[in-house]
Order: sequence, then C-alpha cells, then structure tokens
Amino acid sequence: DGIEWRDEMGILIVTAGLIYRDGKFLVTQRREGSFHGLLWEFPGGKMEEGEEPEQALRRELKEELGIKVRVERIFDVVFCSDPAHPLLLLAYWCLLDKGLPKPIGCKDLQWVSLDELKDLPMPPADQSLRDRLCQEKRNSSLA
Repeated sequence: DGIEWRDEMGILIVTAGLIYRDGKFLVTQRREGSFHGLLWEFPGGKMEEGEEPEQALRRELKEELGIKVRVERIFDVVFCSDPAHPLLLLAYWCLLDKGLPKPIGCKDLQWVSLDELKDLPMPPADQSLRDRLCQEKRNSSLA
C-alpha cells in the first residue's frame, strides 16, 4: 500500500471509475471496519504522490479488482467538507479493457442499474455522483 497524498490544505484526493456495461454500473462494497465500512461506492482510490489522477485510477482498479481500464473523460468533481476527512473526488468514465472484476481489495462487488443504485447505502461523495447520474438520465441519454 502506497502513501496517500493530500494537498497543502490536508484534502485527500481520490479517484473513482464509472464503469458502465449493459445498462449497469460496477460498484464495490467497502470492507467492514474501514472508514464508511460496508457502504457501496464507485471503485477507485487514493492518489499517491507524483501520480496523475488517471494513472492513480488505473492502478487502483488493477489492485482492487484485477482489471485494466481505459480512462475516458472526467464526469464530475465532488468536494466533501467533512472536517475530519476533507475529500476531493475526481470521477471518470472508464471502459473495461481487460479482466473480470474480482473483489480483491473490497468486500464485494456488483453490477447495478441506476434504479438499483438508488437503494444502496453510499458515502456522501458517491451519493453526489449517483444523484448527478440520475439527473443526467432524466435530462439525456443514459439508458
């Protein structure tokens, strides 16, 4: 496990991958006993010092799920101002390139539709992403 990187203000910078296939998103469940334990999230993780966000996301998805992805365009940036854990989440659309996801660094994973996603308990930053995805669906082309 590498050293997490925080900016000058102590904000943790993390990445998340929106991996969408056959009308469903890949989500992972955090391990019991971890911060936000057992909540569901879009897979990704902490940037390490010297990494670009896309590089960190590819590394985290390989380590946590055993997959290779092509990182596409950024979808959203979410700031959570929890004083104990200030967080900046960079969410990218990703295409699964190689491998089948396995829960290596998480408790579980599943592919879920947007409707199913609404019922999953998620950390605040992931809730913001979910809300934005639901809004995009209402306004446009997300099936």
